Amino acid sequence: MSADTFDFLRVQRELAGKNPRAILKTALSLFDRIAIAFSGAEDVALVDLAAQLKPGVTVFTLDTGRLPPETYRLIETVRERYPIHLEILCPEASALERLVNEKGLFSFYRDGHQECCGIRKVEPLRRKLSGLDAWITGQRRDQNPTRQDLAEVEIDSVFSTPEHSLVKFNPLANWSSAQVWDYIEAYGVPYNELHRKGYRSIGCEPCTRAILPHQQEREGRWWWEEAGKKECGLHAGNLRADKAEEPHPRD
Repeated sequence: MSADTFDFLRVQRELAGKNPRAILKTALSLFDRIAIAFSGAEDVALVDLAAQLKPGVTVFTLDTGRLPPETYRLIETVRERYPIHLEILCPEASALERLVNEKGLFSFYRDGHQECCGIRKVEPLRRKLSGLDAWITGQRRDQNPTRQDLAEVEIDSVFSTPEHSLVKFNPLANWSSAQVWDYIEAYGVPYNELHRKGYRSIGCEPCTRAILPHQQEREGRWWWEEAGKKECGLHAGNLRADKAEEPHPRD
């Protein structure tokens, strides 16, 4: 099935409130050109579930060049443990060289993180998604106030084009952090060592720090910026309160 023949509203209604396995099973059965985004944090639970449902499923992760060593070790553990096809996406070299030569290695502390994330994360992701009909993420509603209206399935308004719509599935949307960790502990799923040191949401090393128990999960990301800006551009355009009933662009 292609995204342009996908009955979006019907599937959205059917998946509302469903558990991750049900959402994953539907996503993987509907689309052949589909892949899972793996961030190297606790959403490895998503990979664990998907590998059971569809051995050989494509999983990709973004290597920004600034990840903590613990994240790289987890990526290799996941590669070796699961029957998946793991792809590592890297930023375009000339754009990255231009940024660091003109602005230095830490311009995001001064200028905000969007330019750096755009080069290291958004553009590599855009290249990957241009060849897919659907993708699967580990986003959850409880991660940050910006994600409270996250739907189980949506049309990706960030990476769709006028010529080709892209479907986005969020199987963990209904799970809390506690449910994810219950799954990890129950099934011995590997996870990032930084979680033992107070890190909840893990991105690039210069832009991630541990948080206190009472803080929101993503408060450790880009901590020098306002709370409403704690999205790197991979999902921000989809995180609007009106997304839950947004029709298919071609309807």
